[in-house]
Amino acid sequence: MVRAFCAYLTDGRYEWMMECEARFGSAPQQICHDWNTTVHLLEYEGRAQRRALTFEELEAFFSCADQRVDLIVATGKKGGLAALRDAQIFKTVYAFGLRRAEVLGLDTADLRPNPAAPRFESFGAVQVRWGKGSRGSGPKRRTVLTVPEFDWAIEGLQQWVEQGRSRFATTKPTSDGRALWPTERGTRVSDRYLAQRFAEIRDEAGLPPELSLHCLRHTYITNLIEWGYSEKFVQDQVGHLYASTTAIYTSVGDDYKNRVIAQALSRIYGSSHATS
Repeated sequence: MVRAFCAYLTDGRYEWMMECEARFGSAPQQICHDWNTTVHLLEYEGRAQRRALTFEELEAFFSCADQRVDLIVATGKKGGLAALRDAQIFKTVYAFGLRRAEVLGLDTADLRPNPAAPRFESFGAVQVRWGKGSRGSGPKRRTVLTVPEFDWAIEGLQQWVEQGRSRFATTKPTSDGRALWPTERGTRVSDRYLAQRFAEIRDEAGLPPELSLHCLRHTYITNLIEWGYSEKFVQDQVGHLYASTTAIYTSVGDDYKNRVIAQALSRIYGSSHATS
């Protein structure tokens, strides 16, 4: 911020330097340089096209993903199992706020129970081993806990692990038998494939083209904030080093803001004035 402010003061398109010279006898100078400032170690992710999906967009996307499975099965074509796997990958990304590399790197052993939430059995937490680390460091590990609002996604994940995954050939010489998301060839689903599949489903659902797979992570963060989870909890869930990074991801909707205003009106003026 200091660098940007000094750049503004010393910009020749403005008259601040001449004004300061006339008033104070000296002109402002840029004091922030590469040699005396800290280098940012984490990639900035606050891009305008990366936004949270609305609940209507989420419903349209996941409905389209599920319909793909039904359509392939109904027509007797090959690929129904892969479509089921892809739909569950996207639901897992959303349900745990994962990055692309994090979800693709999951093994079956990364699905863990949470003693505080026994109702989820072996799906109470996900151990992330390929989280984004700072420059010069290796992958950062974290544990993402299952929150009850995503119990619907956990049901699908359990079905995949217990019934769907075993139907892929995981005994081939090239197979990684630990992978949560194997392919027909026994390999792991690739980053490029997942991005292409997301784009296909997005377009079929009629959603805006600027939406990417990473937007599901933005949606997860935004929804947790809207549902009342603390900022520290959300920050730990998604593996952000700084709370400011989590804030960049958060774009609460009008419904949430209206609820907050209604609660404030009710608290200050009484319930009868909340909607008047």
